[in-house]
Amino acid sequence: MTGALGKALGVWGLPHDGAARAAVAIAVACAVWAAVRARADLARPPRSKGVLGAPPLAALKTRHFLALAAFVAALVSVFWMAAYLRGGPRIIDASTYFLQGRAMHHGLASWDVAEPTASFRGRFILYREPGVAGGIFPPGYPALLSLGFAMGAPMIVGPLLAGAIVVATWALARELALDAHATAARAESIARAAALLSVVCACLRYHTADTMAHGAAALLLTSTIAAALCARRTRSGPMVALAGLALGLLAATRPVSALAPALAAAALVMGGKPRRVVGLGLAALPGLLLFAWAATSVTGRLASPQHLYYAVSDGPEHCYRWGFGAGVGCLHEHGDFVLARMGTGGYGLWAALGTTARRLHAHALDALNAEPLFLLTLWALVAALWRGPRAARVTALVVLGHVVAYAPFYFDGSYPGGGARMLADVLPLEHALVAAALAHLAPRRLAVGTKAAGLLALCLLGFAVRASFEHQKLAARDGGRPMYEPDLVARYGVKTGLLFVDSDHAFALAHDPAADAEHGVVVARLREDTRDRMLYERLHNPPTYLYRFNPTAAETADPSVVPWAPPELGATLRFEAEAEWPALAQRGGFAVPAWTDKCASGGQALALVPEGASAEAEIELPVAEDGELVVTPRITRHARHAAWPVAVDGGGEVEIQGVVWSWSALGGASACDELPGKPVKLTRPKARVILRAKGGIAALDRITVARAVPGNRGLPRP
Repeated sequence: MTGALGKALGVWGLPHDGAARAAVAIAVACAVWAAVRARADLARPPRSKGVLGAPPLAALKTRHFLALAAFVAALVSVFWMAAYLRGGPRIIDASTYFLQGRAMHHGLASWDVAEPTASFRGRFILYREPGVAGGIFPPGYPALLSLGFAMGAPMIVGPLLAGAIVVATWALARELALDAHATAARAESIARAAALLSVVCACLRYHTADTMAHGAAALLLTSTIAAALCARRTRSGPMVALAGLALGLLAATRPVSALAPALAAAALVMGGKPRRVVGLGLAALPGLLLFAWAATSVTGRLASPQHLYYAVSDGPEHCYRWGFGAGVGCLHEHGDFVLARMGTGGYGLWAALGTTARRLHAHALDALNAEPLFLLTLWALVAALWRGPRAARVTALVVLGHVVAYAPFYFDGSYPGGGARMLADVLPLEHALVAAALAHLAPRRLAVGTKAAGLLALCLLGFAVRASFEHQKLAARDGGRPMYEPDLVARYGVKTGLLFVDSDHAFALAHDPAADAEHGVVVARLREDTRDRMLYERLHNPPTYLYRFNPTAAETADPSVVPWAPPELGATLRFEAEAEWPALAQRGGFAVPAWTDKCASGGQALALVPEGASAEAEIELPVAEDGELVVTPRITRHARHAAWPVAVDGGGEVEIQGVVWSWSALGGASACDELPGKPVKLTRPKARVILRAKGGIAALDRITVARAVPGNRGLPRP
């Protein structure tokens, strides 16, 4: 099916992999069970139904049921790692969380960066002088990942979260049922139904397999509401403390996701006694302090690492923010999206409605594994708001409030497998509401467990014929495997030394900020210029290896690990300008790596794109030795992107230590020009380079450095 209708309906088909076929088999078993129990329920006198309507689940004690359901959820998440992630984190966000978790294991939110710093910088890493770097994401989930690193198994954190989400979903659904004056047996039945919906939710299986923060956020958000409801029902101080603790950690994990739960928890625990809200706030302090500590460590002050990162890596100015207006939407990270969805009009009401609609469309698949089943979720939300008891209304309002809270963020953030990840945090709330609504679904003489068995069959079938295709897309992306595989490196016997990797994904997965080349492996970004040799010599020529993986070559591209040493330093040292992205600072525009004419090294350059008449960016030039050296910048033309505010080449300047090179927009006929070499007095370890653009795009390809008087070609030891 093609066109708009085909895009809206997504990919449907017969089960095509082992997971889908297993889901069909279990769905058939659930359907048969539901049919048998439905017949028995209809033949039984009213009000004689037990927990879940029938054994064997009815025979299990609550703790045994929860242990079994949590174990199955964790086990399936482990299976997801192998079947769909192919062994490790896949998207760049997950890789960066992995790096931050490893750093947190060492007690670090930020870490020192050696020279040349471009060997240790890149996407989603904020660098500030003097020599400090850190990941840009909030610290809550990395703190949990650090526990996995402490156990030597960081990937086990996700499956453990999967099991905990099952328990939290059970607890929330039970509170909803008790608030509706259900009997203990009926409340248990509803709670178990919600827990089982959590187990079969494919979106949650992904988010508790990959190292993304949404699994942790879902657990903390659900725990906040469940504990607040319990505190309201029992007047329990410890439950207020638990709600506050979970809320604070949620704020440290995904701050926007904490907005609606904070209001709901405060309203629930108050109970006419404002001091309970004070207790809630005090209990939230550990999470808030964790957030403040990490932000201060990374930025040097109490500021958002993400905002500061985008301020030096993208544009226009203030493009990455929660809010509306002109200039919202980053043109490098999300340029194609901004161009297609927002154009040049900024982010306003209509754009926000469009983004929210696209999120909801993606989310329709997430809760129950197939878009048609989302109608049941909508019905549960409407029923809770229209005639539900207070607990159900508050829970439904949190779901709606969560959707509204993310509306001011311009990027929808959805992708195959991960679904509408901005909304994934409220999936357990939706499962609890659906389970509670099953009691009112006709025919009412059917036990909740009987209806739940039928719904589970539909969810599993939905995964087999619909959702599994999205997870297969995830499995096939970026070469069909993680961009760094530690087992492969171990098989090659790499235990100490220096390992170069060729992508930001691989660097984030492999780099250990606490490693040294003598006792471990220092992982650095391959820059394919003099920086590689400078790092090699500064580490005293350790055993060195190169990890290569080209995900664009073929779906089955195989990575390789080979012994390698960077070429020896020659009379001329070459430094690629695009390796210095993100810039140290930028004003009036943004400096980004860009594909340009083939005459440029690797076909790439650092393009400075002005937002007005002129722009300025500051980058580093590594200095191998002190002295007066001949410096030669090379510029290129024709760097373009459809989303950029200008599409013409301009004039420009390069300034190093007060020495200036300039060119005009019409100053050269060739695509690449070497500017005249000039002597510059340089001092190790680096010099500041200022790139200016005037009237259009200025693209710097590289800078070469040669000694004014030929001499020693080696690199002096620090």
